Amino acid sequence: MGKSVHQCLEQLDIRKSVVGLAIGAGAIYLLYKAIRAGLKCQPPLCTASPICIARLAIERERHGRDSGELRRLLNSLECKQDEYTKSMILHNITRCVYLLEAEASACTTDDIMLVGSMLDDKDNSVKIQALNALKAFSGIRKFRLKIQEHFIKVLELTSTIWDSELHIAGLRLLNNLPLPDFVYPQLRRVMPALMEILQSDCILAQVQAVRLLSYVAQKNDLLYDILNCQSTQPGSLLFEVLVFAERLSEGRNTPHYRAVKWHYNEQSLHEALFGDQSRLADRLLALVIHPEEEVQIQACKVIVSLQCPQDVRVQPSFCQTSRSYFNNGE
Repeated sequence: MGKSVHQCLEQLDIRKSVVGLAIGAGAIYLLYKAIRAGLKCQPPLCTASPICIARLAIERERHGRDSGELRRLLNSLECKQDEYTKSMILHNITRCVYLLEAEASACTTDDIMLVGSMLDDKDNSVKIQALNALKAFSGIRKFRLKIQEHFIKVLELTSTIWDSELHIAGLRLLNNLPLPDFVYPQLRRVMPALMEILQSDCILAQVQAVRLLSYVAQKNDLLYDILNCQSTQPGSLLFEVLVFAERLSEGRNTPHYRAVKWHYNEQSLHEALFGDQSRLADRLLALVIHPEEEVQIQACKVIVSLQCPQDVRVQPSFCQTSRSYFNNGE
């Protein structure tokens, strides 16, 4: 070997220095990369976040090209997936349709049929997300006729499955589509179910049901079916309407409300119920002989509230009969 102990120690110190320098340089480089990555860091374009979908839309507009995200989602929907995955894919398809307008418009009727086929899935969450996706696509004019083909199926789901989220999703879709003549027979059959939804505890479902019934009421062929419809809780809807009318009448007769001179539109609810041309009280008299006692009592309450301002109701002598309410012998 021929090396002294001193020489060996010197060489060892040199090697330690070299290794130390190498480690230090490597650490500095890694630190540099970390800082640089932090400065330029962007989260991966994950379709589970609406922010990510929005970023896709921005990138598409900036570069004038499709992101391909909507097509990727539709392709993945064709593959065999579990219920949760299908639900999430449909959820993300809905977001993409709203945010990536050009890509959504480039879809085909086959894509609509693919999404529509998910209405037959056994899982309600998949059905709900499919309804939401069809609602999103219905905003594109060229797809409306194809989506209308699912009208009867949507009515069937809405009337046979008692799920408030499904009711909301289904009715929102129906309210966004023209009403084709071929659905009239099915609409007649589901009238009782729509009345049930109208009496449910879910306000959003009630609002959508009222919107659909109001639209259907404009169709002469269906008006009688609405007026003649009976729900499983006869009288309860009428009772709630009468309670509403009584509360409106009482509210408008309070001193606080009467202290202001209000001006109403000719087409307002006030004019329809309490205006000079209203015959509400005359018609309420017919409900005094309604077969359900609670409806009779509530109708009488509304009539009394119409005749007597609240601040003098305790003094019957102040109550005056109306212009025409009780002058026809009823």
